[in-house]
Amino acid sequence: MSTATPAPPAPATTRTTSSAPISFVGAGPGDPGLMTLHAVGALASADVVVVDTTTPREAITAHARQDVEVVVVDPVSAPTTAARAKLVTAPAKAGRRVVRLFPGDGTSRPDLGEEMAAARRGSLGYEVVPGVSPAVAVPLYAGVPVATAKACDVHVLDVDLDSSGVDALASAPGTLVLSGGHEALVTAAKALVASGRPEGREVTVTSRGTTTAQRTMTATLGTLSDVLSESDESLPDPLVAVVGPGTTQRGRLSWFETRPLFGWRVLVPRTQAQSSGIVAALAGHGAAADVVPTIAVEPPRTPHQMDKAVRGLVTGRYEWVGFTSVNAVEAVRAKFTDYGLDARAFSGLKVAAVGGVTADALREWGIEPDLVPTGEQSAAGLLAEWPPYDEVLDPIDRVFLPRADIATESLVEGLVSAGWQVDDVTAYRTVRAAPPPAPVRDAIKAGAFDAVVFTSSSTVRNLVGIAGKPHPATVVAVIGPATRAAAEELGLRVDVVAPEPSATAVVDALAAHGASLREAAEAEGTPLQKPSDRRGTVRRRSR
Repeated sequence: MSTATPAPPAPATTRTTSSAPISFVGAGPGDPGLMTLHAVGALASADVVVVDTTTPREAITAHARQDVEVVVVDPVSAPTTAARAKLVTAPAKAGRRVVRLFPGDGTSRPDLGEEMAAARRGSLGYEVVPGVSPAVAVPLYAGVPVATAKACDVHVLDVDLDSSGVDALASAPGTLVLSGGHEALVTAAKALVASGRPEGREVTVTSRGTTTAQRTMTATLGTLSDVLSESDESLPDPLVAVVGPGTTQRGRLSWFETRPLFGWRVLVPRTQAQSSGIVAALAGHGAAADVVPTIAVEPPRTPHQMDKAVRGLVTGRYEWVGFTSVNAVEAVRAKFTDYGLDARAFSGLKVAAVGGVTADALREWGIEPDLVPTGEQSAAGLLAEWPPYDEVLDPIDRVFLPRADIATESLVEGLVSAGWQVDDVTAYRTVRAAPPPAPVRDAIKAGAFDAVVFTSSSTVRNLVGIAGKPHPATVVAVIGPATRAAAEELGLRVDVVAPEPSATAVVDALAAHGASLREAAEAEGTPLQKPSDRRGTVRRRSR
C-alpha cells in the first residue's frame, strides 16, 4: 500500500544560509553547477542581487528566485567606490537580503574589500563566500593542467587589473595563468617576449570556460595577436590564457570540448516542468537546451468529475489510483489543496505511476508509488504490469485514472479487460501553446538549432503548427515509432530513434549520433562541423 511519508529534511550542509543581510559571493568560472553549496543557498534566499556587467547571469537564473531584483553596477551611473557600495548597503539597510555577486572567485576584486568596509561602516553584518577560481577551473576544462611534473609553480595574474605584473613574472619558473581581455592579453604576450620568453612558446586561450559555449584556441606568444584578432567574435572577453608545459597535453587530455554533443544547441519542445530531466541529460553530453512549450495545461471545462473522484478517493471508493503524467499528479495535488487535503489521504490506496519522472513527482508530494513499470515506461508498459482484479485479494474493484482530455483509451480498455471498474476522469486539458517569440521561430526555420528532441507525436504536430518545420540540417531525434511516424508524415527526416521510450534513452541515442559524426570527421581528417554549421549545404526534405 502507498504511504504518505514526508520527505526527510535536507542535510544542514546542503544549502547553508546566513543571518547576515549581505553576502559577498563568487559566481565561479561560468557553469552555475560549479558554485559552492553556500553560494547557492545565499542566492536562493536573496531579495536583491548586485552584479557587475561581466558577472555571468546563468548563476542567477539557476539559483535565485524568479522575483529577485537584479541591480547592475554600471561604471557610468556609479563611477565611484561610494556609489557602488551604496547599491549594496542601501537595500540591506531597508531590511532586504542582498547578494553581491562577483565574477570568478571574487577574492581578487578590489571592490570586495571596499564594499566590505562600507558595510562595516554602516553597521551591517556580512559574510564572504569565495567561488571556484577560473584560473584553476578553466584550464582544466580545456584539458590543460596548470601544474605538471616539470612545472609545479603556478602564477596567476589578472592583466586587466595589473598589467605591470607581467614584467615581474616574465622570468618566474613554472606556469603563467593570465586572465583579461583581448588587448590586455596581447600586450602581456608582447611583454613576455620582450622580457626573454621565446616567441614560439605555446599558449592556450579559452573563452566562456566551463560552459557549453567554451572555446579554446592554441597559439604562440608571437602569434597570439593575430589569432585573437581573427577570432574576436568567437572568443568574447574575458579570456583565460595559459603559458606553460601543460599546454602541450591538451590534445590528449581534452575531456569537456570532446563530449559528443559539445556546443550543440538543442530544441526541446516540452513544458518547462517536464523538461528538467532532458535538459540535465543534454548538459551531461555537452549540449545547451532551449525549451519551447508546445502545449499549455488548463483545468477541465467543468470540475464536477474531479470533485466527485477526489471525494471518492477520501471515502474509500478506490483500490488503485493510476497517474500517467506529471500533469496528472499536479492536477490532483491542486485539487487536494482546494479541499485542504494532503498526501495522507492516499494511505491505504495503491498508487501506480507510468514512469520514473511521474514517480518522482509523486515522491516530491510524499507518496511512494506501489507500481512503476520496470520495462517500457508508457501506458502499454504500465498495463502489462498492472495486476488483474482478484475478488479475494482486492476488497474494492475500482480504479481512479486522472488523465488528459486527449488521452488514448487503450489503458482503460486493458484495465476493464483485467476485471477493474475504471473512473476515467479528465483532470486537465491540453491546448496548443502560443507561438514562441519571433527570434525563436526564425532560429527553428533557419537551422540555428543543431537538433530537436521530440518526446511525443503531439509535440511534433504542435511545434510545426506554432513555429514551422525545423530546418533540414537540424538532426531530428524521436522517442519512439509513433513519434517517428508523426514526424515523417509532416515531411521531416528522422535521424535518431530511441531504443526504448524514455527521455534518457532518446538523449543517449542523440549523443551516440553526435559521437558517430565526430568519429567520421576524424576518420576523414576533416574539421568537425555541428549540424548548424552545415545548414547551407543540406538540401530541403521533401514530403
